[in-house]
Amino acid sequence: MVGLKPSEVPPTTAVKFLGAGSAACFADLLTFPLDTAKVRLQIQGENPAAQRVQYRGVLGTILTMVRTEGLRSPYNGLVAGLHRQMSFASIRIGLYDSVKQFYTPTGADRCTTGAMAVTCAQPTDVVKIRFQASIRLGPESGRKYSGTMDAYRTIAREEGIRGLWKGTLPNITRNAIVNCAEMVTYDIIKEKLLDSHLLTDNFPCHFVSAFGAGFCATVVASPVDVVKTRYMNSPPGQYRSPLHCMLRMVAQEGPTAFYKGFMPSFLRLGAWNVMMFVTYEQLQRALMKVQMLRESPF
Repeated sequence: MVGLKPSEVPPTTAVKFLGAGSAACFADLLTFPLDTAKVRLQIQGENPAAQRVQYRGVLGTILTMVRTEGLRSPYNGLVAGLHRQMSFASIRIGLYDSVKQFYTPTGADRCTTGAMAVTCAQPTDVVKIRFQASIRLGPESGRKYSGTMDAYRTIAREEGIRGLWKGTLPNITRNAIVNCAEMVTYDIIKEKLLDSHLLTDNFPCHFVSAFGAGFCATVVASPVDVVKTRYMNSPPGQYRSPLHCMLRMVAQEGPTAFYKGFMPSFLRLGAWNVMMFVTYEQLQRALMKVQMLRESPF
């Protein structure tokens, strides 16, 4: 069977923390264009008068971006995205088991790590979305931020420190939903597959569990995700609150706007989950093997 065999010693918290952040960065590198396509589709129609480019479908959106903005455009905001994963995924996934054990034996509160992770990583998410949503049609369109660190400084200077935490509430809501759906679904599917002896604890089991987790998370979190993206990307004064953003969106575009960007969101989350969880499982085993070899007297 492909992959490292499970370690006889459970992975430590440090191994889980480092493994989750590294695996999430690897998954982000491979799926980031889908995330950028999702953001572009989610904000499309928000301001029709300012919309200079129309996007259609996942592939059409990516091809349009490459044609009008260059090959690097699908990776706008990648650095901030990697910042986010190292801070966000390390907490949300790496500390999940520890937090789960802190509560009841059945894991009654499985969403704590999501709220913790959002609070720490919110500035990186704001910067990532600003870069992804920025449409640059040639040199004449200009660039608001010269780089990732400049974006952090500019947002803090123009909008205050609170600007870096803009949209924290809808982001916590969205990520709590995603966290519960992903982690709980992954846990349940994996446990059922192992208990029923349909699959062993290896790649096929991790693949099926991760794909199911991604689908469930996309279905339940898409409405909040659209509101979160629009609110975090909005300039000061455009929306009074996330609720105002949601009501204006429904009034102007109808309830179907809640599922704008659903397909790239599902493809990205599904692919991201498969790559992240499979890499995470293997990294945990590799890191534990290295740790055991270092501690071995022979």
